[in-house]
Amino acid sequence: MTRVRALTLLVLVCAAPLVVGLVGRAQILGLGSQFRGGPRVAQHPYDGAFRFCRIRFRTSDDGDGGGWFVDYPRADLNLSTRLSEVTKTRIARGRRGEPGTAVVSLTDPELFACPFVMVSEPGGAYFDEAEAEALHAYLLKGGFLWADDSWGSLAWSSWTEQIGKALPPTEFPIVDMPTTHPMFHTLFDIARVPQIPNIGLWLNARQTSERGADSGEVFSRAILDRQGRVMVYMTHNTDFGDAYEEEAVSPDYFRTFSVQAYAIGVDLLLYAMTH
Repeated sequence: MTRVRALTLLVLVCAAPLVVGLVGRAQILGLGSQFRGGPRVAQHPYDGAFRFCRIRFRTSDDGDGGGWFVDYPRADLNLSTRLSEVTKTRIARGRRGEPGTAVVSLTDPELFACPFVMVSEPGGAYFDEAEAEALHAYLLKGGFLWADDSWGSLAWSSWTEQIGKALPPTEFPIVDMPTTHPMFHTLFDIARVPQIPNIGLWLNARQTSERGADSGEVFSRAILDRQGRVMVYMTHNTDFGDAYEEEAVSPDYFRTFSVQAYAIGVDLLLYAMTH
């Protein structure tokens, strides 16, 4: 499929927001499905098909983040669905036909059955020594981590401290990621990484920077392995998760942010599964 045809298909597919986006959390997870530290998770066993894996982490008292479960599960379900619609990727399915997802801890052996993992609001994460060692092993064995939805200098400094436990910056420095990198051209040609606000800020104030002057610039950064493969991709001062989770709430928000967010998300998933 040519990139022009793929982009046309994405626009057509995204012309109507997903039904999944309209399903409330209670309908997906079951009423009252809460436990200390976040919502109860629907775990899909690995069967060889793509499944969206999310990292469950403990929250640091010194960081800035709402917890591992922010945007869960609708962002995971919606991005998986869009991936299946615009590519030939076979995705895992649950008993009701919904996309299969998994939430894993870093020390869970199941982590190594995930070619792609997501960390949401990484500015609030805390990794202990065992978790950092497991993440180090996972990434060097070919895994891919996307850290998204952190805002401001405190969240960034907290996150870099945590990821530095797994990938020491003296050996694995954080680098800026230009959109000329092949990762941004696996299917769609990406010209820029946008600043995406949470939907409430956009609808109420038409603003994109959630921390004012402290989050005015979008960071698109990465950590590479010794062969130049992207192991960790970081989108800071932007919220791709909300663009997926809330795509059905507002046509204006959807048109402004969700379509371009899906193009980037699909590119990242394809890169993660082929590198």
